[in-house]
Amino acid sequence: MDMKLEIVVVPVADVDRAKDFYTALGWRLDGDFAPEEDFRVVQVTPPGSPASVIFGRSVTDRPPGSAQGLYLVVDDIEAAHEELTRCGADPSEVFHDAGGIFHHAGTEARVPGPDPKRGSYGSYLAFSAPDGNGWFLQEVTTRLPGRLDPATTAFSSADDLAGALRRAAAAHGEHEARIGTEDPDWPDWYARYMASEQSGTEPPS
Repeated sequence: MDMKLEIVVVPVADVDRAKDFYTALGWRLDGDFAPEEDFRVVQVTPPGSPASVIFGRSVTDRPPGSAQGLYLVVDDIEAAHEELTRCGADPSEVFHDAGGIFHHAGTEARVPGPDPKRGSYGSYLAFSAPDGNGWFLQEVTTRLPGRLDPATTAFSSADDLAGALRRAAAAHGEHEARIGTEDPDWPDWYARYMASEQSGTEPPS
């Protein structure tokens, strides 16, 4: 039985302020329902995300700002930093952790700049919503084995697909350099590369 994470509830003090903040980031407004005077539900979805975020009045008894360690995955952490800055989110600088993959709690082990090897899962930035709910962005370009079904390849947005095509094109250029000739079957090579990247399996050589 599949069990898919669909909704994350974040506690806020000012519903309209939170709505303005998240939609200014480009998050899709799915609904704003107020069936009762003291009950309001707002749902927004980050671009390309299969899971959505809900906030409002009487949707959680947690104090505003208590949601921490919420993760968004991107394929270009520096481009994401530029976009969040342009949208007014005031993100931290891009960082990686002194200990390697993933990062320590707090900020003491943060090292400025992306992971020097630009390894998948190794580069981050952070930002806070107006109520103090804390978000991280993590750069993921190649999934670990088992993270996705190798028989299933899906792209959640045109930008997601375009990024995968650009990475496949770069890798295919190296492939052609190795074989010393043009590869007439490049669509097949691209397809195998993009599927292996998502599933964490061995890419074509």
